[in-house]
Amino acid sequence: MEKEEISGYRHQALDALRKAGARVGDKVKVEREGEAVEGILMPRTQLGDPNYLVLKLASGYNIGVKVNGRAKVEVVESKARPPGAPPFAPPEEKPDLPLVEVIGTGGTIVSRVEYRTGAVYPALSTEDLYRAVPEISSIARVRARVLFSLLSENVYPPHWEKMAEAVAEALEEGAAGVIVAHGTDTMGYTAAALSFALQDLPAPVILVGSQRSSDRPSSDAALNLMAAVRAAAYGPFAEVGVAMHEWVSDEAVVIHRGTKVRKCHTSRRDAFKTVNASPLARVSDGKLTMLASEGFRPRNPTGKVRVKPRFDPKVALVKFHPGFNPEVIDWYVDRKYRGIILEGTGLGHVARLCYSHLRRALDEGLFVGMTSQCLWGEVRMTVYEVGRELSALGVVPLGDMLPETALVKAMWAFGQVSEKEEVQRLMLTNLAGELSSRILL
Repeated sequence: MEKEEISGYRHQALDALRKAGARVGDKVKVEREGEAVEGILMPRTQLGDPNYLVLKLASGYNIGVKVNGRAKVEVVESKARPPGAPPFAPPEEKPDLPLVEVIGTGGTIVSRVEYRTGAVYPALSTEDLYRAVPEISSIARVRARVLFSLLSENVYPPHWEKMAEAVAEALEEGAAGVIVAHGTDTMGYTAAALSFALQDLPAPVILVGSQRSSDRPSSDAALNLMAAVRAAAYGPFAEVGVAMHEWVSDEAVVIHRGTKVRKCHTSRRDAFKTVNASPLARVSDGKLTMLASEGFRPRNPTGKVRVKPRFDPKVALVKFHPGFNPEVIDWYVDRKYRGIILEGTGLGHVARLCYSHLRRALDEGLFVGMTSQCLWGEVRMTVYEVGRELSALGVVPLGDMLPETALVKAMWAFGQVSEKEEVQRLMLTNLAGELSSRILL
């Protein structure tokens, strides 16, 4: 028997498996102390108690079963397929359905559990995801390819540029919509980046992720992906959106506008929320319903996307806080940064100790924009004296733009133009729904 067939098992557990002739993937029955339990033998961590077998129950949950010299292991079914495991061949495509391209960049939605340590690692191919969710074959024809295999904290502006070019290529080759599979932690940044880099979109571009990997029974990957495919294939809008669970249960998926979405929870399946606006759409029971009745760019099958993918990373996002050392601002000036986005308090304030440092930054030609640390509402720098003083220095209020969206937009603006005045004009122009004409109460 090859070592990898029972990899991870040692001592009495390994002895019991060898005696039964069991391999990972077999359905086994373990009898001990008058009790019996059946499940599929899974790989296991090598870091825990070695005398436990890991079984996947019919419910989809994994349990540990301790074995000793009196425990008996019996193979019930050889090489059974674990619940939720992908079929060996992809489902047959239906030629009359629209074509959706899935571009894999990494993240939990294309991840698996690494059983040696229990950690999550990126899967090799987005095709694995397609095979794991055969239901999408009844929604659209899916063409999958891997662009990157990165955890989202490793996604930087140069990756945004390549994503934008890959999306444009897919649309030019006839895709009815494009999906970008992405890690959730920085998905909001990438969604904003693509919103600015992809101009005059003819069809939806949907970023999708999951909070829990697809081999966990509580995974949100399948429902999110099915909703993303439906939105990409049939959505009447032509914008960048983010498809994630609306609630913790499997009731609906919401399509958030790419410039108005923030991850608000570390682990819940409904971690993403639209801020200061309504979501674009909801997908529930196999139907897509628009939530934004107006103000969205309509799908245009005859249109042609314009790609403006350049980003200048020399822009900083600086969060003010009590005790903030304003010399941080000088650090960015000394290193020839071109812009600073301030995340101020309330209506857009920082301490007066910052004034001289901000004046230096502005005199050196940096663009300095003000956003708020508050999730809801907008910057209003005319209400209090400190706001008026900052405006007089040249700090530009950025309305209700999310700080991360403002950062990405400033990077993009400096990638398009070099003059500070032109950057300011772009920052104050509503290009992709990032600035609201009215604020939701």
